[in-house]
Amino acid sequence: MDERVTYVGHATVLLEVGGARMLTDPILRGRVAHLRRHGGAVDHGSLGELDAVLVSHAHLDHLHAGSLKPLARADAQPVLIVPPGARRHVAKLGFADVREIGAGESTEVAGVEVAATPAVHDGRRHPLGPSGEAVGFRVGPPGRRVYFAGDTDIFGAMADLADGLDLALVPVWGWGPSLGPGHLDPEAAAEALRLLRPRVAVPIHWGTLFPFALDLVRGKVGLLSDPPHRFAERASRLTPEVEVRVLRPGEATPLPPPR
Repeated sequence: MDERVTYVGHATVLLEVGGARMLTDPILRGRVAHLRRHGGAVDHGSLGELDAVLVSHAHLDHLHAGSLKPLARADAQPVLIVPPGARRHVAKLGFADVREIGAGESTEVAGVEVAATPAVHDGRRHPLGPSGEAVGFRVGPPGRRVYFAGDTDIFGAMADLADGLDLALVPVWGWGPSLGPGHLDPEAAAEALRLLRPRVAVPIHWGTLFPFALDLVRGKVGLLSDPPHRFAERASRLTPEVEVRVLRPGEATPLPPPR
């Protein structure tokens, strides 16, 4: 199987590595609460057979029941991997194998290690909902390392993930005209590359969701398209040795060759 990554949109990425196929934070419907998906819904069948689904935290734009339920009904049902505290939110979706792992813990799916990494982000379901953790994930068989950050602010321990990192999937924006705490904007995401030092970086968490009520806001088009290019420009100055590949939703790129 060719090793590649497909940017599905927002924080949803199809990762094909080490013979396994994994989907992150599935947002596949045309609408999530008050957010509208630009580009339309994703056909679940186009994703093919999945080995695992990785969920970084319980926010609605990362853990979405309407996107997860069809995956639970697939003939070859994937393993669902969630952070501590999220099991309650997926208990009725129909997944037979749900694994909670926190930062520093790992599990194996289809011969590929999935390790949870720290994240600096409030992972509770709603602002007043039950508490829950947020994590990122480091994925790969021996000799391969891919880091999916989920939602996070920059933190010093990112440097601990740098050893042998082939690909970093780095969030560069969100779903509205501004960002709250616990997020990376394009400039902060470029700063994170100085710690992560991946061979290749792909910006995620941009260009997909926007609030219905703000659809006519001045500058919306720029908010949906500019962040990854701001990130790439800043990264070219801070970490010129890192190759930045900007993928539009639906586009794929191969992983760099094994070392």
